[in-house]
Amino acid sequence: MKILAFNGSPRRNGNTATLLDQAIAGAQERGAEVERFDLYTLQFSGCVSCFSCKRLDRERPIVCVVKDDLQPVLEKVRSADAICIATPVYYGSETASTRALIERLCFPYLNYADYTKSHFPRRIPVGLIYTMNIPQERVEAMGYDVTFGRTRSTLAREFGACEIVMACNTTQYDDYSKYEANATPESKKAYRDAHFAEDCEKARMLGTQLANGKLAG
Repeated sequence: MKILAFNGSPRRNGNTATLLDQAIAGAQERGAEVERFDLYTLQFSGCVSCFSCKRLDRERPIVCVVKDDLQPVLEKVRSADAICIATPVYYGSETASTRALIERLCFPYLNYADYTKSHFPRRIPVGLIYTMNIPQERVEAMGYDVTFGRTRSTLAREFGACEIVMACNTTQYDDYSKYEANATPESKKAYRDAHFAEDCEKARMLGTQLANGKLAG
């Protein structure tokens, strides 16, 4: 079992990376081999709309032809048994690097002639991990459920069953006295103390399910 794990946060040891590492640990406990990629250490762009992956004279499946740091990573997806993508939420969506990954990852497998038939040659499970500043009760009001659901549907269409783990109201600063914030450091710490361990356990369980090749939802 080979799993590719992607950290879409510029922070290599922050909330997002912590949950991703929990997912990795859960997968490794089930014997999976996991390779982690920190997207912000790679030089790459999103889709450049060259449509090379849609040419009729190309044999499919095809990996994005843009030559940069991401291309060899995308090549590894060919033989992966599962994928896990973790990202913080910036302005109501995934980070720019995460969006670029998803564009480059999914578009070559999108079948323009029949959207119901992916060009990816098999079905593999996908995990999505989101971390965000807003509390759980504001997720729907902010439209995050729609945004996350769209990404989930995209990945499920091209690859296979996709499950989401969310960590809300995460702590952003080490010292809240130095930065703008709409919450007190005490309230943030109290929430983290009460919930972050549970979020980590959910991420760990996601990794376990990916390694088993079967998601709960």
